[in-house]
Amino acid sequence: MLLETLLKQEEDQDRDEGAWNIAMAGGTCLGLVARTVGDDIVPLVVPFIEENITKPDWRHREAATYAFGSILEGPSPEKLIPLVNVVLTFMLSALTKDPNSHVKDTIAWTLGRIFEFLHGSAVDLPIITQENCQQIVTVLLQNMKDTPNVAEKACGALYFLAQGYEEVGPSSPLTPFFQEIVQSLLTVTHREDAGESGLRTASYETLNEVVMCSTDETAPLVLQLVPGSSESTKYVFMQYADQIMGLFLKVFACRSSTVHEEAMLSIGALAYATGPDFAKYMPEFYRYLEIGLQNFEEYQVCAVTVGVVGDISRALEEKIVPFCDGIMKQLLKNLSSNQLHRSVKPPIFSCFGDIALAVGEYFEKYLMWAMSSLQSAAELSTHTAGDDELIEYTNSLRNGILEAYSGIFQGFKSSPITQLLIPYAPHILQFLDGIYMEKDTDDVGMETAIGVLGDLADTLGSHAASLIQQSVSSKDFLNECLSEDLMIKESAEWAKLAISRAISV
Repeated sequence: MLLETLLKQEEDQDRDEGAWNIAMAGGTCLGLVARTVGDDIVPLVVPFIEENITKPDWRHREAATYAFGSILEGPSPEKLIPLVNVVLTFMLSALTKDPNSHVKDTIAWTLGRIFEFLHGSAVDLPIITQENCQQIVTVLLQNMKDTPNVAEKACGALYFLAQGYEEVGPSSPLTPFFQEIVQSLLTVTHREDAGESGLRTASYETLNEVVMCSTDETAPLVLQLVPGSSESTKYVFMQYADQIMGLFLKVFACRSSTVHEEAMLSIGALAYATGPDFAKYMPEFYRYLEIGLQNFEEYQVCAVTVGVVGDISRALEEKIVPFCDGIMKQLLKNLSSNQLHRSVKPPIFSCFGDIALAVGEYFEKYLMWAMSSLQSAAELSTHTAGDDELIEYTNSLRNGILEAYSGIFQGFKSSPITQLLIPYAPHILQFLDGIYMEKDTDDVGMETAIGVLGDLADTLGSHAASLIQQSVSSKDFLNECLSEDLMIKESAEWAKLAISRAISV
C-alpha cells in the first residue's frame, strides 16, 4: 500500500519548497518503517524498484528511486551495500540522461542519502572506489548546472560525499578534484536563480564542508581562496576583514530572512576570527544587531542574532561594555514578551552568561534583573510533565539557565563584589537539587549542572559552605556524576575539589 502511494506525485512538487502530497507522505512513512524493522524491509521493496526503475512513465521511475532512497536509513550496510553497488552506476547515468526533472531531483537526493548513511570511516565496505570516484564527482558537478531544485540536491550529495572523507588522513580521493569542486560551487553561488530552492545556501554549506574536510595536500589551494599570501594566515585574513564586513553589512539591505540569518552566522564567525579587533565594526553593526534581536516574527533570525551576541561578547570581552546597556535591555524585553517564540528564550539565558563572563563585575548593573528572570524560568522548568517535545524544551531551558549561572559565577570570581551573589545561592542550589530529583535531565544538562555547583563553590567559597553541605546536589548528585561517562565525571571531579576547598576554609 505504501509503495503504491509513491506513484501519486504532483507535476510541480519539485518546484514548491513547501510541497506535501500523498507520495511524499508515503515515502516518509516508508522511511520510518525502514528505521523500525531494519533489514526486513529490503526484500519487500526491491521487487517494486526492479519493476519500475526503467519504465517509460516518469512517475514509475521516480517512485522506484524514491522507494530506494527512503529505505537507506535503518537496514544494515551489509544488507544495502550489495544493492547499492548494483544500482550506483545506473543512477549516475540516469542523473545525466533522464529527461524528467522530477526523476533527476529524486536521484540526486537518493545519492545524497547513499553517501550520508553508507559512506565514511564507520562503514567497512567502501562503495566509492578509485574507479567510480571520478564519475561521481563529474556527474554531481555537471548537475549543479541543472534546474535549481536538481542542483540543490547535487550540492547536498557532494556535501555528504566530502563528509565521508572527514577522517581519511593526509590524502583524500577527492584531492585531484578539489580545485574543480571549489570553482564549481563558487560558480553556483553566482547563478541568477541561486535564490530558488535554497540553492545558494546549499552551495555555500557544501563549500564549507569541502574545505573543512580538505587535507594537507590541498592546504595551498585553500589558502588561495583568500586573496594574497602571507606567512600568517590570520594576517592575510585581517587584510580583507574590512572588505568582508562591508559586504556583510550590504547584505542586510536584502529583505530575505534566510539571507539575514546566513549573514549573522557569518559575522559571528568573523568576530571569532578577528577577536578584539572586531570592536571597530560595532558602531555600524550595532543597529543591525538591534534589528535582529527585535525580529520576533522571524524568530529564527532573532535566535541566530542572540547567538551572535554571545560570539561577539567572547571575542570583544570588556570592549563589549559600551553596547551592553542596549543589548541587555532588549534581551530582558524579549524574555518578557509573549510574542517571541519560546525556542529563543533558552539561548537568551545562555547569552547572559557570555556577557557576564566578558564584562566581569561590570555585569553588576544588570545582576538583579538577570537573576530575577533566571529564577522565574528555573521555577517553570521544574516539576514539568508532558510529551517528548516539552521534555526536550525543558532540557534546553535548563541548559540555558545553567550556562547563565556558570558565566555569572566565573565572571564575578576574584571580584571585590562577589558577595552580591550570596543571596542567590540558596535558590540556585534548590534549582540544582530539583534537577537531580526529577531524573529527566539529559547528559549535557547533567554536566552543566554539576559544573555550576563547582562554579558556585569556587566563587563563593566559605560564604556558601553551610548551604552546600545541606544540598542534595553536593552529595547524591555529585556521587552519581562521578560514576558517569568521562565528560560528566571530569566536571564532577572538579566540582568535588571546589566544594572541598570551600568547606575546609
